[in-house]
Amino acid sequence: MSTDTDRYIGRFAPSPTGPLHFGSLVCALGSYLDAVAHGGQWLVRMEDLDPPREEPGAAQRILHTLQAHGLHGHGPVLWQSQRHARYDAVLQQLRERQLLYPCHCSRAQIRSNGGHDNERCRAGQFPADGASALRLHSAGASETFDDLWQGPQTQQIREDTILKRRDGLYAYQLAVVVDDIDQGITHIVRGADLLETSGAQQLLFRTLGAAPPQFGHLPLVMGPDGHQKLSKQNHAPAVDDSHPAQNLYSALAFLGFHAAAELAGEAPEHILKWAAARWQRHQVNTRNRQPG
Repeated sequence: MSTDTDRYIGRFAPSPTGPLHFGSLVCALGSYLDAVAHGGQWLVRMEDLDPPREEPGAAQRILHTLQAHGLHGHGPVLWQSQRHARYDAVLQQLRERQLLYPCHCSRAQIRSNGGHDNERCRAGQFPADGASALRLHSAGASETFDDLWQGPQTQQIREDTILKRRDGLYAYQLAVVVDDIDQGITHIVRGADLLETSGAQQLLFRTLGAAPPQFGHLPLVMGPDGHQKLSKQNHAPAVDDSHPAQNLYSALAFLGFHAAAELAGEAPEHILKWAAARWQRHQVNTRNRQPG
C-alpha cells in the first residue's frame, strides 16, 4: 500500500455521458488538491468505453470545464477508447493463468436466481445463448484497506467480477485497474459511491502483480430530495463555466474550507493555490449531504 512518503500520482477519470455537474467538480477538486498538497501529480483520464451511453461532445465539454476552473492535468489526457489492445493483452494473460471463464448468464437470469451463481455458471450449467461475458475467479475473497476518509474497510467479494461484458465492451473494473497500473497511480481519490467497488479492484491489482493504491472516498453531493446523489442520470445541471471562481468557492465550502467571501472574486489559479496550501484531509466532512 502506498504511503504519503512515496511518489504521489493521482487522477480524475470522468465518463463522457454528460457534462460535469457540481458533484463531479467537488470530486475533481478534491482529487486535485490532495495530489498538489502532497507534492504529487494529477492526471486526467477519459473513461470513454461505453459508446451507447456517451453524449456527443461531452468529453470535450468536460475538458473545457476543467480548464476553465484551472484544473490542468500534469500530463496528456488518457483515452480508454485508444487502449483496447492493452485490455485484450491483459485478458489473454488471465486466460493463460486459467483465471477467466465465459459467463452466458443474462441479467434476467441473475435476477431470477437472486444473484450470480458462481459455481453453476463456472460449470456451464446455465444454457448459453451465444453471447458471453468474461468473469474473473474472485468470489469468496475478502479485501481489507484503510480508506483516507471512510476508515478501515473489509469487503467480501461475493460474485466473480466481470472483466468483459456480454455486449463485447470492456468492463469498467478491468479498464480502470489496468489504466491505474500503467499510469503508476498511487492514490485514488473519488466519490463515496465507488467505495463498494474498491475491494474487487484491489484484488485485481494484486492478481496482476501490482501494489494496490491508497483509496480515498469523498462525500457525495446530494440532490434536491436529499436522498439521491447529484448525477447525470438524475439530470443534474451542468457546471456553469462562466463562473469558475464562484463554483470553486462553493466546492471548497463543501469540502470543509471556511474562506472569506472575497476569495470568490479571485482568479481560479489563485483560489487553487490558496486551497492547496491549506488542504488538510481531516477537515473534510465525510457526510453525504446537499451543498450550502
